[in-house]
Amino acid sequence: MGTPVDPTPSVITDALIAHANAPGYPTTAGTPELHAAIRGWIDRRLGGVSGAAILPTIGSKEAIATLPWVLGLTGPVVIPEIAYPTYAVGAVAAGLEYIASDRPEDIGHASAIWVNSPSNPTGRVLSAQRLAEIVTYARGLGIPVLSDECYVELGWSAQPISVLHPDVNGGDLTGIVAVHSLSKRSTMAGYRFGFLAGDPRIVGDLLERRKHLGEMVPGPVQHAAAAAYSDDAHVELQRTRYARRRAQLHAAVESAGFTIDHSDAGLYLWITRDESCWDVVDWFAARGILVAPGDFYGPRGARHVRVALTATDTAVDLAVERLAV
Repeated sequence: MGTPVDPTPSVITDALIAHANAPGYPTTAGTPELHAAIRGWIDRRLGGVSGAAILPTIGSKEAIATLPWVLGLTGPVVIPEIAYPTYAVGAVAAGLEYIASDRPEDIGHASAIWVNSPSNPTGRVLSAQRLAEIVTYARGLGIPVLSDECYVELGWSAQPISVLHPDVNGGDLTGIVAVHSLSKRSTMAGYRFGFLAGDPRIVGDLLERRKHLGEMVPGPVQHAAAAAYSDDAHVELQRTRYARRRAQLHAAVESAGFTIDHSDAGLYLWITRDESCWDVVDWFAARGILVAPGDFYGPRGARHVRVALTATDTAVDLAVERLAV
């Protein structure tokens, strides 16, 4: 259903164990070692980024859910039409309205815009041009663009680009905050580590506020995260696993009569037979397979389901066998 199942790499667990003796409080800002590792990863993986401020978070979900409140937003928050539910939850928790639209330019009033590329659940990838259009529009209103990029390293038939990249922002990070995570790319969901990066003014304000909220990543986890961002080999190994599972499931669901929409990146296949998502959920359940109903992600998802690649090789093989019957 979406939670990682493969072992956390030893390069990460070794770092955690080596720093398990942590009697003092960690810093909210994060260690110099962690910052250096994240900046190195940004340079290698996101390309052309300079000047971004960095702030560790207790996983990406916590950051997404609290951003509208901690930022002190006062107006509607625009979220994608088909979206991870926590964008809406964060707005509601802050006492705000949310508006689901893939065309924020048509809204006319907002206090922030969420974008998610690659998308959870659809796997859709926004082009640099489209992201740049949204950034330009938001700057015209003087509001931030909040970009969930947790699947940015998992491009398949399309390669995602970060809002931190100068092709999107013109070399200016004003009004931009990107959210990243180690949960899927490093199989570290149980560690609860993510980070925010972008506009130094916004990230600096968030740091000052989060200090007083006690939003500190545990010290051993910071060391483990630094190890994860310093090592690319385990990420390539995990990508290979996901690619193999994706190829198997892609062929199996198509053979079973489903159409796969988007699904160009990320860890999910967004599939449909043009019928109620709950009928499709029942169809899969009758075969002992769990999928997520599309209307969990908004009314526009009501005729799709989300199939996750986060199952063991044995489970994927079994699912493929059951779909063939």
